[in-house]
Amino acid sequence: MSEQAVFRIEGVRKSFGPVPVLRGVDIDLKAGAVTVLMGANGAGKSTLVRILSGVYTRDAGTMVLAGSAFQPVTPAEAIRAGVVTVHQNINDGVVADLNVATNLTLDRLNGRGARFFFNPRRVRREAAAVASRMGLQLDLSANINDLTLADRQMVAIARAMAHEPKVLILDEPTSSLSSAEADRLFELVDRLKARGVAILYISHRMSDIRRLADSIVALRDGRISGRFEGPELDYEGAVNAMLGRTVSAGAVALVDAGRPVFKARGLKLTAQSLPFDFDLGDGEIVAVTGLVGVGKTALAETLFGARAPIAGEMTLDGTRFAPRNTGQAIDHGVFLVAKDRAISGIVPDFNIYENISLPFLRRLSRFGIASRRAEKGKARQQIASLGVVCRGERDEMQTLSGGNQQKVMVGRWLSEPSRLLILDEPFQGVDIAARRDIGAKLRASAAGRTTILFLTELDEAFEVADRILVMSEHTIVGEHRNADIDVDRLLSEIAGQIHQQVHAS
Repeated sequence: MSEQAVFRIEGVRKSFGPVPVLRGVDIDLKAGAVTVLMGANGAGKSTLVRILSGVYTRDAGTMVLAGSAFQPVTPAEAIRAGVVTVHQNINDGVVADLNVATNLTLDRLNGRGARFFFNPRRVRREAAAVASRMGLQLDLSANINDLTLADRQMVAIARAMAHEPKVLILDEPTSSLSSAEADRLFELVDRLKARGVAILYISHRMSDIRRLADSIVALRDGRISGRFEGPELDYEGAVNAMLGRTVSAGAVALVDAGRPVFKARGLKLTAQSLPFDFDLGDGEIVAVTGLVGVGKTALAETLFGARAPIAGEMTLDGTRFAPRNTGQAIDHGVFLVAKDRAISGIVPDFNIYENISLPFLRRLSRFGIASRRAEKGKARQQIASLGVVCRGERDEMQTLSGGNQQKVMVGRWLSEPSRLLILDEPFQGVDIAARRDIGAKLRASAAGRTTILFLTELDEAFEVADRILVMSEHTIVGEHRNADIDVDRLLSEIAGQIHQQVHAS
C-alpha cells in the first residue's frame, strides 16, 4: 500500500443481517490520480460508496483521510471532511427546478454560516467563480430542466467541487452520455487531477478506463480480487479479476442450431456504435456477454420492441420484424424476461397464477372473462417444472424468496409457446441451485424456438449456452461456440481490445 495515499481504506466490512457484502476491503487513493473501481453487479461497489459517502456506517475496518480518522455518520459530515460523491443518477446531484447559479451555490445557501436573506447578485457572483474554476461555460440563469444530460452532469460535478474536496467519487458518470459528451467530462477530470484531487472512478466502460485510469482495483464478492498499477495497465487482467473464471467452457451438451429463426443485419444501437449482424437458430441458446453498460439491455429492449434501433433490419421466420411496441412483439411470439423483476417483472400484490397469466389474459379468456381454471392449470405446470418452492399457485409473490420469484418470472414466459425468448440477466440475485434449475429448464424446453440470454457473468454463459456472443461499446465484437473456447481471446474482447482494433482499421 502506497505511503502517498491521501485516503486509506483498510479492512472495511459490512453485512446486512447474516449476509456479508464487504469482506475486508483495502484501497489507497492518491492525490492527483484516478483509481478506477470495477465490479460486477452485487460485488459491493454501491455499499462501499455509501460507506465512503456517510450513508452507511461500516461494521469494521479503518478509514484515514489526510492523516486523520474518517468516520462520517451522515453525508454532510463526509462532505465537510473532504469526501464528495457524484452519484450515478444525475438528478441526485442537481435540483431540476432551480437555475445553474443557484445549484452551484446551493450547499452554501443551506450550509453552516448561510445568510438569512437571499441575495441573487451574490449568488450569481459566487456561482460565476465556481464555474470559472471548473471551466464550466453555461448560462448561469438557465434552468437545469432545460440542460442536456451532459451539462447537468457538469453542474453536479462543479457543485461537488465547490466544496474543494480532497477526494471526489464519480459513480458511473458517463452511463447516460454520448462519446462527445464523455470527452468533455474527461477534460474536467484532467483538470481536477491537475489540482491534486484524488478521484475514485466507478465504471465498466473500457473506453473510460483506458482514457482515465492511473490504477485499477477489481472487486468481486465483497473482496478485492485484483490491483493493477504501472504505466502499462493490464486491462484484460482487471476484467478477469472482476468476473472470475470458475467454470470451464464447454460444460453443456451442445445443440446444433436448426434453421435461422431470427436475423439482424446492420443493426446500430447508438449513433456512435458500429453496425453488427447475427443469427439465432431454432433450438439453440445464445448468450450475449460483456461488461455492464456495453449495450446488452439496449439490445434486449430493441429485440422486444421497447426501443427502435438507429439503423438496420431484423427478420423473424423470414419476415421483416419491426415491432412498434412490446405488445406487437408478444403477438409475434417474442417474449422478454426483464432484468429487474421488482420494477419490470412481478406484481407483488398478485399471487403466482395471476403473475404468470398476466401477459396472456386475452388468450385465456372467453367473452372478456378470464378462465381461472386455465390460469391455475398453467401456473401449476410451471411450479412443478421449475421446482418453485411454495404452498400452491395462490401464494402471493411477496411471500416467495428471490430465487422462487425469478422462477415464476421465467415460468410466465415459458407458459406459452414463443419463437424468440429473451432473458436479461435472468440469474441476477438468485442462488446457485435456482440458477441451475432455471438453466436446466431453458435447455430442456429450447426446441421450437430460439433463446438469447444477456449475461455479465462468464460462468453463467458457460453453464447454459450453445454459443456466446461478446458485446463491447454497443456492438458485437466476438462469437464463440461453447466448446474449446479461447478464453484469453474472449476476455480480450470483453475488455474492448478487439473493439479498439476494429475502430482503428
